[in-house]
Parts: sequence; C-alpha cells; structure tokens
Amino acid sequence: MKVFLIAGEASGDKLGAALMAGLKTLRSDVAFDGVGGPLMQAEGLESRFPMEELSVMGLAEILPKYRALKARIKQMADAILADPPDVLITIDSPDFCLRVARLVKAASDIRTMHYVAPTVWAWRPKRAAKMAHHIDHVLALFPFEPPLMQAAGMDCDFVGHPVVAEPIASDAEAAALGEGTVVLVLPGSRKGEVSRLADRFGQAVSKIAAALPDAEFVIPTTRGVYDLVQARVADWPVPVAVLPPGSADKAAWFKRADVALAASGTVSLELAASGTPMVIAYDMAWLSRIIISRMLMVDTVTLVNLVSETRAIPEFIGADCAPGPIADAVLDVLADPQAQLQAMAVTMERLGQGGEAPGLRAARGIAAP
Repeated sequence: MKVFLIAGEASGDKLGAALMAGLKTLRSDVAFDGVGGPLMQAEGLESRFPMEELSVMGLAEILPKYRALKARIKQMADAILADPPDVLITIDSPDFCLRVARLVKAASDIRTMHYVAPTVWAWRPKRAAKMAHHIDHVLALFPFEPPLMQAAGMDCDFVGHPVVAEPIASDAEAAALGEGTVVLVLPGSRKGEVSRLADRFGQAVSKIAAALPDAEFVIPTTRGVYDLVQARVADWPVPVAVLPPGSADKAAWFKRADVALAASGTVSLELAASGTPMVIAYDMAWLSRIIISRMLMVDTVTLVNLVSETRAIPEFIGADCAPGPIADAVLDVLADPQAQLQAMAVTMERLGQGGEAPGLRAARGIAAP
C-alpha cells in the first residue's frame, strides 16, 4: 500500500507520525512518501523537502512566500501524479494541502483524504463545500465536526484528538521539580507568534511577578523558536527558565505548573490533559487581524471552551491582547481554578480519552481495502 502524506507544521507532524504508526500496525505492506517533520521521518518518511518551508500562518505572513509555496504545490502534485499512490493524505495546513489535492483530483481518481476538518464552525463556512470537490474523506479531531463535513458531501469520521494519547507526567515527576508557584509561559511555536507576543507576555509576567515575588516562570520551546525565545526573554526584568526543544522535563513542568499563559492553539489541549489552568492570549499581523475578525463566527477561539461548551478559559485576542488584563486574569485563575478544572475534564472525555488511540482509529479508515 503506497501512502503519500503532506504535513506543514509541528502539530501536523504529530498527527502524521501517529497515523503512520497505526498504518504500520495494520498493514505490513505500507510504504510512505511525501513531506513531514522529524516525527514522521522517524516513522519511515523521507521528506521531499523541509517541512518548515510550509510553516507559515496568517494572510499577511503568506504573501511574501506565495511564489515559493505555489512552486512547491505544483512540485507535490506532479510527484503524486507521476507515481500514483493508493491514497493521498493531506494533514491540516489547508492553504497548501488542499491546493495540492485539487490539482491531483483534477487529473486523476486518486483517493484523497484530509486529516483535520477545516474550522468551518469558526469562519469561512463555504470552505467545506469547495473542499468536497477534491477531498473524498475527512478525519476529524472534534466530535461536532462530522455532520458539517457530511452535509457538504464528504465522508467523515471522528477519530479523536491525539492529545488524549500523549504521555502525561506523574504526580511524583511533577513533585520532583520542587515546591512553590510555577507559571508556565508559552508564547507560540512559530517565529511570527513569538515575535508578536514576547514583549506583551514579558510585561504580563512582570506584573504577575510583582504580585507573586516567589513565583517561578518556565518557558518550554519548540524546534525552530528556541534561539528566538532566548533572545527575546533576555530583556525581561524577571528571570525565566527556557527549556530547550525535546526537554525530558517538559511533561513534568506541564503537570507541575499552577497556571499557564499561552498563545492560542492546540497547546490549550495539552494543558487541559495535564490539568493545568490557563489564560489564552494571541495577536496576529495587523492585516490578518482585520480580515479574520470580520469573518469570525464564534465568540471564543480556545479549544477547551469550544469542546466543553463553556467559556471557562479567559482569552485575550487581537486588540484585547494587553499585558495588564492578561496578568490580572492569570492571578484570578490561580485564586479560583475550579471551573477550568471541570471544563478540562469534560474536554478530555469528549476528545476520546480512555479509548483507542486516535492515530490507530484514523489508520483503520485508511487501511481498509
């Protein structure tokens, strides 16, 4: 069985690696081709070019790289059509992946699957209908998504979110990191996010430290932003511990932290899995902020709020991303985290915690003859 996969960022690399591991469990004849990061490469993929070339987000951020991305889209479609796989699996990164799928479907009947349903519940609802012209099947992370995809004309399975299968540190591992208040600071996994949020997060941290002078601040990092994070926090008036990518203590710090200040994204689910209360803050480039704010159809972008159907997680998005209110919210959450703890437990249950691993569930639909 020949499987061509395309992932464009770290979260997609995680999904792809779990999916590949599941396929290898179910099919001894599976062979992989495509683009992915270090986790997918560890499962046997030889990436055709560095996945980081695709790790851009936001309308304003994509424009300067448009020509290079367009060339990569054609390169991928040509490679797939030259040696047709049994299935093309595109993983998230819709601005790139769905354009590849469109070219492939226009010239062939190759089976196409997209892993991660587009957020039509949040903005641009017509995307599902357009996507149905070149995607046969969608693998959804959230339980409320299949009816939306099916209504647009695609098959869709809820396979669960990979966060429920990721290892969580034990209480003993967390306790080994010491006592006292710990604030986890997560300014993003992309350079653009870190550049926009670092100063505001630093100012918020200073205000928190003034109220909690004995608090410890820890910043886990991802591959590609470690050096930038170190450079940006060097000017913060409060000392912070910056964990390098792949740190063995990352999971323990997630469990150990009393509260987190985090950029919007899937990290909110990682925090929820560890039972760590949080405040979410995020901002975009000016042009992206203006356009997206006019299209947004929901009153929250935090995944825990959406899945739990609560608004337990405070969030400060766009123009509201200001250090003072952020710091006040962190202190409020520290004082009373109970509503968040309940919402996080509901979220994990609804995402499939305790069931079959999402990667294996996703693989079953692909490996079937």
